[in-house]
Amino acid sequence: MKKSWVPLVVTAGLVGTLIAPQYGFALSESQRIQQEINEIKKMKSATQQKVNETEKQINQVQQEKQQTSNDITAILGQIDATNKKLNVLNDQVSSVTTSLKENAQQLEEAEARIVSRDQMLRSRLRLMYMNGVVSYADVLLSSTSFSDFLDRLQALKSIVGQDKEILEANKRDKAVIADKRVVIEKQLAEVKTLYAQAAAIKADLVVKEKEKEVKIASLSQKEKELEDISEEVQKQLVQVAKQEADKQRALQQAKAAENAKKTKASATPGTPATPAYTYGGGKFGYPLPRVVQMSSDFGTRTDPINGRKSTHTGLDLPSPNGTDIFAAEDGVVIVASWWSGYGNCVVIDHGKGVWTLYGHIRNDGIVVEKGDTVKRGQKIAEVGSTGRSTGNHLHFEVRIDGDPVDPKPYLR
Repeated sequence: MKKSWVPLVVTAGLVGTLIAPQYGFALSESQRIQQEINEIKKMKSATQQKVNETEKQINQVQQEKQQTSNDITAILGQIDATNKKLNVLNDQVSSVTTSLKENAQQLEEAEARIVSRDQMLRSRLRLMYMNGVVSYADVLLSSTSFSDFLDRLQALKSIVGQDKEILEANKRDKAVIADKRVVIEKQLAEVKTLYAQAAAIKADLVVKEKEKEVKIASLSQKEKELEDISEEVQKQLVQVAKQEADKQRALQQAKAAENAKKTKASATPGTPATPAYTYGGGKFGYPLPRVVQMSSDFGTRTDPINGRKSTHTGLDLPSPNGTDIFAAEDGVVIVASWWSGYGNCVVIDHGKGVWTLYGHIRNDGIVVEKGDTVKRGQKIAEVGSTGRSTGNHLHFEVRIDGDPVDPKPYLR
């Protein structure tokens, strides 16, 4: 009897060795998809590293941009200060030039008076030479009466006084001319100096204006680089989210199919089961505890970081830091991590190519994980101001096949 058990044990052992490997490799479709999802998760660290590097590039460009903007502001301040100096110099030039003209006019008038007086004196000398020299004594002694004597004496006094005044006036005007010549020479030198300073300042202005143009061109280039980087990051987000959405959809369909087989439910052959989160249309739930006034609408706006016109892909809903954020509709989480300009963000796939995105979540504010199935109104995160944000708010997007659309028609 004992020997009869040996062949059975050996046979059973052989059968076990043949069956065990087959059973070990007979994975269900959902298990296979789950393995692929796990592989994607393993690749997440590499992708996240690339995202972090991109974020560093953005931060570096933003810092350089800010420095360039500060440089431009400094240059504009220098240009303004230089222009003020130039205006002061121009006023000084105008004042000195006016004074110079007045002094030149006074000099010409003084010279003209001296010339006129010299002509008068020369005429008198000429008459005296032609008529002979008559002394004042002869004039007085030839008087015919006492009254005539007095008249002649008064006339002689007047002539002497006039001659004396002419000589004194000439003396004064000659002194004026000498002073004016000194002043004019000094003012001419001052004007030359002022013009030279003005020319130097103008040349400095040209240099600064050129420097400003170069800085502005550099700033524009940095802004373009920043936009290119931001666009690339957004494309990366959409691409990764699409891959995750496809995998999660396949996983949900596989699980639904397996559950249907287990319960022996009737199903049309070849028709995949529909996951529970397929969007059926209608309005979404509001993603915050209460309706708030938008701080920025969907569409073209002025970027709060760089001040340039850009396309805003969602709605900005301001709320205090830590405010609860709710899923707008049933779905599966396909992104739940930091993603560059969005900061910490969550993306939910609602089926039929419809996603919602929740951005600028506070650090440690995400309460769901990638792959989680969520219900409408379920808390998924908390409001913050991470990424390209200037204040606490929820950035809410609706995307169809990865492309952003106006979220307002989807909200109650």
